[in-house]
Amino acid sequence: MDPRITPLNDKPRCPNARYVLYWMQMNRRVRNNHALEYAIAEANALGLPVLVYEAVTYTYPYASDRFTTFLLEGVPDTSQRLRDRRIGYLFYLRRNTTDPNDTLYRLAADAALIVSDDYPSFVAASHNMTVPTKSEISYVVVDSSCIVPMRLIETKQYGAYTIRPKIHKLLNQYLKPVEPTPVKHPWKGPVPLAELHTTVTPESVARLVASCDIDHSVKPSLTYRGGASEAERHLQHFLARNLPRYAADRNEPTAHATSNLSPWLHFGHISSLEVALAAKMQAEDAGGTAAEFLEELIVRRELAFNHARFAQPDPTKLGTVPNWARETLKKHAKDTRPAVYTREQFERAETYDQLWNATQKELLLRGKIHGYYRMYWGKKIIEWSATHEDALETMIYLHDRYALDGRDPNTYTNILWCFGLHDRPWQERPIFGMVRYMSLDGMKRKTGVDAYLREISHLELTGTDPFRLQ
Repeated sequence: MDPRITPLNDKPRCPNARYVLYWMQMNRRVRNNHALEYAIAEANALGLPVLVYEAVTYTYPYASDRFTTFLLEGVPDTSQRLRDRRIGYLFYLRRNTTDPNDTLYRLAADAALIVSDDYPSFVAASHNMTVPTKSEISYVVVDSSCIVPMRLIETKQYGAYTIRPKIHKLLNQYLKPVEPTPVKHPWKGPVPLAELHTTVTPESVARLVASCDIDHSVKPSLTYRGGASEAERHLQHFLARNLPRYAADRNEPTAHATSNLSPWLHFGHISSLEVALAAKMQAEDAGGTAAEFLEELIVRRELAFNHARFAQPDPTKLGTVPNWARETLKKHAKDTRPAVYTREQFERAETYDQLWNATQKELLLRGKIHGYYRMYWGKKIIEWSATHEDALETMIYLHDRYALDGRDPNTYTNILWCFGLHDRPWQERPIFGMVRYMSLDGMKRKTGVDAYLREISHLELTGTDPFRLQ
């Protein structure tokens, strides 16, 4: 069997079905989506059309204007692209407690089988544990998040140095475009439960978001908009403007040399496979290399998915970091802190460190912190929290609530890196023990701190971002 494909129950396929149902949970896109192509192939074999079901509910963790806006901005792209492929599409926006909560099961009643996304964290991981046991039909998940299928890395990896040769050995086999499968049986007529379908247009997004019983205090990002077309636009900008200087400038926040694609990768609006193929081709055409970018996109990202997959049932706990890190942190648990801030003070960016405050404000306003400064952001939360456990909870809370690339294997792994995950012991010091330390002086030596402070101050004062793609 294809290593991307995993049956999650032993139930039969319904012989009298009307369609194959693809529940689009995490990879919310039409192109380069292995799960969608698998659903089409199965439907073709069964002589059936495909129905795609996508939902956004007010009950998902930290549901807010920011995340719901980003999700809804992706719906018009998905709708049009599925229509172009003659695939049925039901998008359901569950706004409050009075809206039905059994839509998936009602759709499954007429489905031959359910196909969904293999994903090792957030609500999809929970759904994929509980729904197959309740389903009366076959439930299959497909890995369309990683380039090299997660199942092929059969053990927990301890760092990039252990997973890199395994990835590289398999990469040529899997770094290939996903060819669209011809749809032999087009969707005809209205979709089932059509009364629950929510039509989304760019003009209706704000109104629909306002109608949901969610946290309206977390406003949409000043910088990033959702959707496959927007993701593809950012990719083209990166390829043309930033890829040639990525290796030299990626750790300088004000150089804006990174791809900034993590929000769309998290919500599945674009595939890491598509990004990798495009970057590789662009670099080769220019006579250069995209090695440094591909290291981050493939090796480091898929190391994060490996952590989330093997650190079950909860990949967000300190117990998942290496023994040496747990022991050294335990040894220094009662060390005196230079300052101790509450979660609320961190959230409001009220520390004595201007750079740290600016990184937190970037999270609040843009919904994303530059990767290099995010490491500093996390290290300082450790330094200024009463306990290491408090620090971890604060980092996860702030990302879960505000980050467009949060609630993701990459996020949880990057946070735990601050506590020694996928790292090595360093010189021992207070609070951190032998876990890596980062200082403000180091940031000043290595990056343009003053320019960054000016940039975030402008963002805060004007509410506009000159680096938002127009």
